[in-house]
Amino acid sequence: MTNLILRRRNSGPTFFPIMEPNYSSGSAVVARFLDGRVLKGTTQDFAPQKPIFHLSVWGEPTAKALAVPIGALKAVFFVHSYEGDSKHVENQDLANAKGQGRKIVVTFLDGEVISGFTTGYSNDKPGFFVIPGDARSNNARVYVVSASVKRVEWADSPARAGVK
Repeated sequence: MTNLILRRRNSGPTFFPIMEPNYSSGSAVVARFLDGRVLKGTTQDFAPQKPIFHLSVWGEPTAKALAVPIGALKAVFFVHSYEGDSKHVENQDLANAKGQGRKIVVTFLDGEVISGFTTGYSNDKPGFFVIPGDARSNNARVYVVSASVKRVEWADSPARAGVK
């Protein structure tokens, strides 16, 4: 294994391969960056408290894994499939949704909205997980980077009072 090489350029961070190819399975993820870029692949070392994780790019089995800095991301989507269902519209209505934790609605800085359940939200943490309320969602869970959030609302409160 070699060291992380990350250089900033005008177009944003550039990622260089830093690990040997990974042929074993891991968690299927879609990394969505603040600048709009998207990377799909697998990770075996994502942890919320770590500043980077490694992603083996989907469809490139011989490529080396990339080091992805959490600070450059909007969110990490842990997915059931990379293709998803383009015809499926996420059900954001949590009124009848079943799950563990508090019902949460997250609005990102770019206007995207996700909803579901969380057990680990704290406004002083770098991020938190949301489990979608839509049972047919392609997302198993989403790690939301707090810096990419415009607003958080509690859907289980009578007034749906915002907290951010």
